[in-house]
Amino acid sequence: MNSPAPLSPDAIRAAELVLPVQDLKTEMPFFLNDLGFRLDTIYPADDPAVAVISGHGLRLRLDRHSDTGPGIVRLYVENPADFAAGQTVLTTPNGNRVEIEDANPPLVIPETRHSFMVRRLADSDSWIIGRAGMRYRDLITDRLGGSIIASHIRIPDGGPVPDMVHYHTVGFQLIFCYRGWVRLVYEDQGDPFILSAGDCVIQPPQIRHRVLEASDNVEVLEIGVPAEHITTIDHVMELPNGKGDPDRDWDGTKFVHHKESEATWTDWRLPGWEARDTGIGTGTAGVAGVQVARPKSADTATPWASHDTDILFTFVKEGSVTLEAQTEGRDSHALVAGDAFVIPPFLKTRLTDPSADCEVIEVTLPASFNTTLDS
Repeated sequence: MNSPAPLSPDAIRAAELVLPVQDLKTEMPFFLNDLGFRLDTIYPADDPAVAVISGHGLRLRLDRHSDTGPGIVRLYVENPADFAAGQTVLTTPNGNRVEIEDANPPLVIPETRHSFMVRRLADSDSWIIGRAGMRYRDLITDRLGGSIIASHIRIPDGGPVPDMVHYHTVGFQLIFCYRGWVRLVYEDQGDPFILSAGDCVIQPPQIRHRVLEASDNVEVLEIGVPAEHITTIDHVMELPNGKGDPDRDWDGTKFVHHKESEATWTDWRLPGWEARDTGIGTGTAGVAGVQVARPKSADTATPWASHDTDILFTFVKEGSVTLEAQTEGRDSHALVAGDAFVIPPFLKTRLTDPSADCEVIEVTLPASFNTTLDS
């Protein structure tokens, strides 16, 4: 069977949701008077059987001839407790259902379910095709109870990316360019710019942005809190939007663009290693911290150490290193670039046998915490 030719968007003049009714005289006043819809069309005049009403971004067709089951209309309101006497579900006179939802629901971050986890690139399942054709690989399989998601993302073919202006409802989100480069543009952050390998940005809650172009086989790390969060397409805003406001605040978070070429290396929290701080701890007011660490010389082992932060995630960026953990026995994990691990609070671990080119990316929530070295 031949598929129909694709329609031009201009060919569609309107769209409606059909709701069945038995009696327009009882159903219409509910929508018009109680819920604030307006009447657009009605017919026939002598015995109305169909009425089209609109409001709140919806166009509804109340149809006496419809044989569909009861419909559901969902209304998002500013203060649900003050609407319809606090009722969350209303039933229309003709049996249709109206659900009341909060237009600005609070962001809920599940309590962290701690676990020790090692994720190897060589053992990974197939990459999953996600939004805008990008390939996704999950770096924290249990997502620590839904508190965090870490994705290794590839865009295999270079050139323009079929992305749209969008934003995420998140508590924290990091984009770290691992391989290649990507061209991005952000709301109130000036012209599009190149995010090169080794650079990173944080995407504050609800900042509008868009991926414009990528090199061949670009790879990035994307870390978000909580694991399940909503991505919303903004069909109105165009980027760049002609503004540059680096001090703008989004729910306590400022946009941060860290460049490896401008980084300063200082002693890390573990002796014998050094790190570059990305400034994300400051930009998020301590919600999260991101550092890139490396040994000061090859084969420099860290002492046994533990931490007391809620989440500590590490990605092996370059080279190789061995992770040892004092779990039930003494686990030893030989890791290479592309591998990742999560260390729960108070578990003693150490890094041994790092290669000369070893680098690891450490993401912690919150940014400030205590490290205890085993004497």
